[in-house]
Amino acid sequence: MKRTLMVALALLAGAPAFAETLTNSDVIALTKAGLGDDAIVAKIKTSDAHYDLTTSELIALKNAGVSGPILAAMLSASAPKAAQLSLDAFDPMQPHATGVYVLREADHRMERMDPTATNQAKTGGHIGHMLTLGISTMSIKAAIPRESAHVKIPAGLPTFYFFFDESNGAGPGSSTWASGTNAVVTSPSEFTLVHLNQKHGRREAQVGSTNIGGEKSGVMDHDRISFDYQLVRPGVYRAVPRGQLQPGEYGFIYAISGGGAAGAMTARVYDFAVL
Repeated sequence: MKRTLMVALALLAGAPAFAETLTNSDVIALTKAGLGDDAIVAKIKTSDAHYDLTTSELIALKNAGVSGPILAAMLSASAPKAAQLSLDAFDPMQPHATGVYVLREADHRMERMDPTATNQAKTGGHIGHMLTLGISTMSIKAAIPRESAHVKIPAGLPTFYFFFDESNGAGPGSSTWASGTNAVVTSPSEFTLVHLNQKHGRREAQVGSTNIGGEKSGVMDHDRISFDYQLVRPGVYRAVPRGQLQPGEYGFIYAISGGGAAGAMTARVYDFAVL
């Protein structure tokens, strides 16, 4: 009994003469020393562990007097730890927080682009539209605050990475991070790379038009920029524009929900500036 108590006290104190990694036998020794659940659970939480927690060993631990709360603490300590999600790791095989990233090869890192929400729906050509009784086309534009994006990259052919929830162990088709409308996002094909027109204190993208012949919704063809993408691993895609990007304002815009002004107000843009 005296030796058991000495072992237990040394384990709790973390004495150099004894292993810092707890095992089933160590927990039994602490229990037999009568140190109480609170002290043993605290030791489990602050120590490395190498437990055998098969069904037969759990029964053996219980028969040795180890209490339910201590067994629960052992199971919790042995549970797989959640992967640390990076915001700048250069390697796309490493876990990243969900989002859109631009690859900065010179700095050997990635930079995450936060989405910017449209804050206005504007119209253009509405006077001509009214005077011609709808024959002239009226454009509908989504306005994005600030004249320039926070993320700035050099002109050329940039590389982007899309990380969806599936890349971090969630089920396929689980990403709702991009839309703001609770729609499921599954691949870069649901985004449009657009050129944004700079105005006073804002940027704009034409996302619809209307005339007597009908109404169109979505980014206009003259603002679209084609890009290719490929699957790197489940939930991770690499995307590259088909041509070099010249200086200006750009963004990946999620599919517009609805038409007209209502659609313009639902846009979420992962914006960047090319210098």
